[in-house]
Amino acid sequence: MTATVAAPQVPARLGRFVLRRFRPQLYVTYGLLWVFALEGSAVAATGTAWRPSGATWIRVASVVLALLFLRMLDEQKDLAHDRVHHPDRPLVTGAITAAELRGAMAAITAVVTGLNAALSATDVLLILAALGYGLFLAPLERLCPAVRDRPLLGLAVAYPVQLLLGGYVYGSLVTAGTVTADRRGAVLLALCAGVFLHFEFARKTAWEAVPGAGLYSAGLGPRRAAAVTAGFAAGAVACEVLLFAPRGPLALLPCLAVVLPVHGARRFLAAGRGGWPMPAAAAFVAVTHLALTVLAVLRP
Repeated sequence: MTATVAAPQVPARLGRFVLRRFRPQLYVTYGLLWVFALEGSAVAATGTAWRPSGATWIRVASVVLALLFLRMLDEQKDLAHDRVHHPDRPLVTGAITAAELRGAMAAITAVVTGLNAALSATDVLLILAALGYGLFLAPLERLCPAVRDRPLLGLAVAYPVQLLLGGYVYGSLVTAGTVTADRRGAVLLALCAGVFLHFEFARKTAWEAVPGAGLYSAGLGPRRAAAVTAGFAAGAVACEVLLFAPRGPLALLPCLAVVLPVHGARRFLAAGRGGWPMPAAAAFVAVTHLALTVLAVLRP
């Protein structure tokens, strides 16, 4: 792990790390659909059909790069845990080094700063606030082990970085004069939070307690964790109704995605073993964001 890595080898090593720990088909798709759904819904709420612009693609690139930045940061924060529970992880095996990850994080910071400087100084500050909060979490976990060791507390402390990224997208639209900040923005951010947290809770909800897994169900119990998981999906659907019901029945089509968490909850509770059905949770995220994007383009 301490061997010197030749500079020409670094891009290939980083590329392999990205393909393994930041699968583009998942993370890039999520970032794209998230920005499209959030921006499109915010614009459509003003009564205008939405189309992606050059600024939209800057926001998409910034969010995806920010997610990669946070993934690289997590690899370093979790190193001690991974040595015990995930000895095949790239940072543990030496397939990548902390110095290489830090260098890539510095490059990402420079790129997102340059991209958003083309929009406004406010956009730069908003995206850097999200990255800065992520960096703040590393020393916080060292100073307060409970944040690292208690999954629910850790989620409460770490989740604001997602809100900051959503706030970056919405704030960028406000700064550009595309939308006017009002309560609909808060409801829209709450909708996105419900979708994300449904998936986050689903992936860490299981009947069995697995050592080192950091399950939320370990503290709440499987049934209560399942209720919280389903509750986040229900909250997201409630936000959709609040936002889109005045626009007519067709505008409520994204709400049909609720059948996925209902199906997931029924399967999980009926099985009495194993984890939450992750295909249903992932599909809820994708279908909801895709439906919101289509709705924004059509603006019924």
